[in-house]
Amino acid sequence: MTSNTTHRLTGVGVGPGDPELVTVKGVNALREAAVVVVPVMAAADGTDGGEPGRAEATVLHYVPAGNVVRVVFALNERSDRARREAAWDAAGERVAALLREHGSVAFATIGDPNVYSTFTYLALTVEELVPGTVVETVPGITAMQDLAARSGAVLTEGTEPLTLVPVTAGSAVLKEALAGPGTVVAYKFGRLAGEVAAALRETGRTQDAVWGSALGLPEESIRPAAELETDAALPYLSTLIAPARRDGGRGGKL
Repeated sequence: MTSNTTHRLTGVGVGPGDPELVTVKGVNALREAAVVVVPVMAAADGTDGGEPGRAEATVLHYVPAGNVVRVVFALNERSDRARREAAWDAAGERVAALLREHGSVAFATIGDPNVYSTFTYLALTVEELVPGTVVETVPGITAMQDLAARSGAVLTEGTEPLTLVPVTAGSAVLKEALAGPGTVVAYKFGRLAGEVAAALRETGRTQDAVWGSALGLPEESIRPAAELETDAALPYLSTLIAPARRDGGRGGKL
């Protein structure tokens, strides 16, 4: 690439897993990029674990495998901060090198690139390594939207607020949100299912609440929150919707 070439990094939301939920704009962005980077989890030794991630599986419906580059991210490293940061730095340097070589790189992320996405951190790193990089994002369907559609849960009506909580922040944060008004959505609660079930009971929000995982995939599971298996290991990327308390009157909150 010449020195006056504009480098472009595009974060593309590819939805929760169902390839039909990638937007037309998202497909175009993936196909127009010189290469598409997909994040993969590291094995115990820090190398590519080999298993295709959800983003990669979705991208391969629209982009030839030869245009897809797997980059290891510390997606599953939560205990060793130094190791996690080193892995992130290595991933950023890899993407920066691809950007210098090819000029345009798309990064595929599940859900939306501006909602709890690895793209946020990646973009900051790449901008430091390749000054002048143009960073863009293409929005994607989120897990809460897909779960609402598949379960029939209404996310918001009228003036109701909507609160999104990552349970990785702790179940106390979720309990505080459930004690308030409006609909509450919880992300990444699989490892704390028991605490989530307790928070729902204590705040009186179990009724009408629903949870789901692997949305749009063969192993999809959508269940009432009252049936949460508190002693089972649920998928990490499980999503919960606890709808607002409603009186059943049509248009009552307009």
